[in-house]
Amino acid sequence: MNVRIKPSDEKRMRLIRLIHVARRDLALDEETYRAMLEGVTGKTSSADMNNHELNRVLEHMKRKGFKVRPAASAAPSRALAQFPQALKIRALWRFLHQLGAVRNPSEAALAAYVKRLTGVDALQWITGEQAARIIETLKKWAERVKALERAP
Repeated sequence: MNVRIKPSDEKRMRLIRLIHVARRDLALDEETYRAMLEGVTGKTSSADMNNHELNRVLEHMKRKGFKVRPAASAAPSRALAQFPQALKIRALWRFLHQLGAVRNPSEAALAAYVKRLTGVDALQWITGEQAARIIETLKKWAERVKALERAP
């Protein structure tokens, strides 16, 4: 059975999670937290609140100093390059990570590597010639790592 969550339920759950993050950031103990909830909404549990009440609690916590920060796992600010050479570069980068040669397999780390090699800020903007050069350097790097693994 496939249960689908309604968009209003998703928003409600997001608000509750955000309130709990705010509680941790503001270092509210259990008693202070429950008193604050009751003072703002008349209820002592966020689970008993509707979206309007949850928003009121969140606004109150913002006035007390809580700042909403974007999630660390947020999507990259620009779309990833999808041309065949970019896909190969990304695959080689992940392969090098699996071999232990690359510590950080993230797109940002790959972009830093691309910039170091080409002077171009992002994989999306490299030329075909630059892509070929990056592919060759990654392949040679992988060959060196594999050779070191085989060495006695």
